[in-house]
Amino acid sequence: MQSCDASVLLVTLKGIESEQKSVRSFGMRNFKYVGKIKEALEKECPSTVSCADIVSLSAREGIVMLGGPRFEMKTGRRDSRESYFSDVEKVIPNHNESISSVLSMFQSVGIDAEGTAALLGAHSVGRVHCTNLVDRLYPTVDPTLDSDYAVYLKGRCPTPNPDPKQVEYARNDRQTPMILDNMYYKNILNHKGLLGIDEQLASDPRTAPYVQKMADDNDYFREQFSRAVVLLSENSPLTGEEGEIRNDCRYVNTN
Repeated sequence: MQSCDASVLLVTLKGIESEQKSVRSFGMRNFKYVGKIKEALEKECPSTVSCADIVSLSAREGIVMLGGPRFEMKTGRRDSRESYFSDVEKVIPNHNESISSVLSMFQSVGIDAEGTAALLGAHSVGRVHCTNLVDRLYPTVDPTLDSDYAVYLKGRCPTPNPDPKQVEYARNDRQTPMILDNMYYKNILNHKGLLGIDEQLASDPRTAPYVQKMADDNDYFREQFSRAVVLLSENSPLTGEEGEIRNDCRYVNTN
């Protein structure tokens, strides 16, 4: 798994194939706002703040705006000079990944089972497109899904072949959809997780105790979520003379 180096912001150009084209990047959007932040920073302090730091700190501020914990983050990351399009599908978990695979991926960057359980708490907010849900609904309903919840999901995703270009989705958390809290864990304990990995997280003996503890204690969830995000953000960053500080987050520097 690569470090936080803003490689995902690079667009396809002159031998670079953008990671944004990968199926793993489905649903990612609004990169223009990173560009606006970068433009403002370049006016005040040219060639000083990397796109990687902008992404990291923006993620932290997004967590805070969603009612999640605030925590300190280191800065000084530098930007990648290349895209890792060919590696994305190998290192970014898919929606139907097994819990063993997800645990292994995060363990490779120093995040333990407790931290992985906390990171998946990000599923407390946002939404999932029907293309990533229908395998649990059609042709037969996943027996691990709560039956009433399955009816709701079928109402949101009424066909087995949803159009990925249409706005067809279900929210991760119907109770507190825009608050990053421990409701996610309460939902998955009641078999109301959207994705297969959510159900596995609650039932696998390696993670189930943490799920129960986070469902019972929101402060514990916030503490572990903060710890895991910081670990993820500090995974092998480019520093010193490595990489560069891009002038425009969409392109590598030409000089």
